[in-house]
Amino acid sequence: MKQTDDAGTGRDAEFREFVRSRGTPLHRSAYLLCGDRHLADDVVQDTLVKAYQHWRRVRQADSPEAYVRRILLNEVRGRWRRRERSVPVAEFAGEPAVADPADDVIRRDGLRQALLTLPLRQRATVVLRYLEGLSERETAAVLGCSTGTVKSQSSRALAGLKSFFDRTETKL
Repeated sequence: MKQTDDAGTGRDAEFREFVRSRGTPLHRSAYLLCGDRHLADDVVQDTLVKAYQHWRRVRQADSPEAYVRRILLNEVRGRWRRRERSVPVAEFAGEPAVADPADDVIRRDGLRQALLTLPLRQRATVVLRYLEGLSERETAAVLGCSTGTVKSQSSRALAGLKSFFDRTETKL
C-alpha cells in the first residue's frame, strides 16, 4: 500500500532533492570507478534503491553523501568481484574510444584508461580525493579506512598513473 502520510511525502521529497543535487556526481564517480557507462547506470540505480530503502539511516548520518558514496563503492566492489570470476581483467578495459578531434575528449579517455589500470581501492581513492574533491578525512570515511591509508593509496595510485602515462606517452 502506498504511503501517503506527511512523513512519507517528506521523506520522498528529501530523497528526490538528494538525487537531484547528487545524482550526476554519483554517476560520474560510478563511471570512473567501473569504466563503463551502462554498468555505471546500473550501479547508481542500485545504490539509490538501497539509499531510499534506508533513507532514515542515511539522512541521520553525519554526512548523508558519504553514506551514499559508501553504498556506491560497495556496489562497485560487489560487481567487480562477480565480474573478476567470469571476465579476465584485460577484457574489462571498457568501451572503445570514439574518434573525436577535441583534445579534451582524448584526455578524458586517456584518464579513464589509466584509471582502469589501477586496483579498485586506489582507483576509488583517486576518484573521491582528486576528481570529486573530497578531503582525506571524507575519503577515509567513504572507504572505511584511516587517513593514512588514503595517503598511501593516493601515493601509489598517482605513481601508477604516472607510470601509465610515461608508458603510453599520453599527456593530460
